[in-house]
Amino acid sequence: MNLGRIGTAMITPFKEDGTINYPELERIINHLIDNGTDCIVACGTTSENPTMTTEEKIEVVRFTVEKVAGRVPVIAGTGDNETAYSIAMTHKAEENGADGIMLVAPYYNKPNQRGIYAHFETIAKETKLPVMLYNVPGRTGINVAYETSVDLSKIPNISWIKEASGNLDQMGDIIENVEAADNFLVYSGDDGLTLPLLAIGGAGVISVASHVVGNDMQLMIKLFEEGKHEQAAKIHRALLPLVRALFAQPNPSPIKYAMTKLGFDTLNVRLPMVEMTDEEKANFDQIWETYQEKAKNFR
Repeated sequence: MNLGRIGTAMITPFKEDGTINYPELERIINHLIDNGTDCIVACGTTSENPTMTTEEKIEVVRFTVEKVAGRVPVIAGTGDNETAYSIAMTHKAEENGADGIMLVAPYYNKPNQRGIYAHFETIAKETKLPVMLYNVPGRTGINVAYETSVDLSKIPNISWIKEASGNLDQMGDIIENVEAADNFLVYSGDDGLTLPLLAIGGAGVISVASHVVGNDMQLMIKLFEEGKHEQAAKIHRALLPLVRALFAQPNPSPIKYAMTKLGFDTLNVRLPMVEMTDEEKANFDQIWETYQEKAKNFR
């Protein structure tokens, strides 16, 4: 399955009462597909899935698959720190038509590398869907070592990894050591490393910023692929302050605020996430406006 260059870890819009705003979710799905998103990840961390009930997670995946209607692949975040629960959610994603699943490394438990391998292997063997591993040590408290990722790549339906370690050396080691590079692709989990990862053989990014600058990111990638490296680097450098601003406060509060600038009703978050303060919004506004001026030079 071809996930393209940019997958978006999609936010979940909430109403004032905290319930999921499904009409707005449909608008977001259409916006992403129309603005540079090659695949959608539903119920990843950016969706605030730790605050969602099992029923909500199942319904968001089902709804997303229905509204996408085959236009792009839909990857369902079914990973949990409980292996059995991950399997149950994976089966639900299968039933609801997901094209693949994403499995986060088991957080809080802090297993060793053998435990990490066994967790992913056990879930992968329970499904025919292609699997994306998700390594995000900053959230899980554990790092999936590159040797473990390489070993897992030999399992037939483990097809990708979202590498959010921020460690380009580790990503490079994975790319170098997998036996069939075309059958196991490395995606960055950090927007700011999209271009550097492409330069060492990575496949693309599972992005948050693509909610608001997906087309600019696609242009950067296109220029890189055409050998216009300095032009691609110019967009990369312009994007960096905006990407930093999108993660200056806990994700997804900044991207939810950024989406309001495009006319979406996405400001509400669920505790323990909190809305940005007026000062934080003003700081973001300044960076946003600066980026819009810079973007006129390459749009």
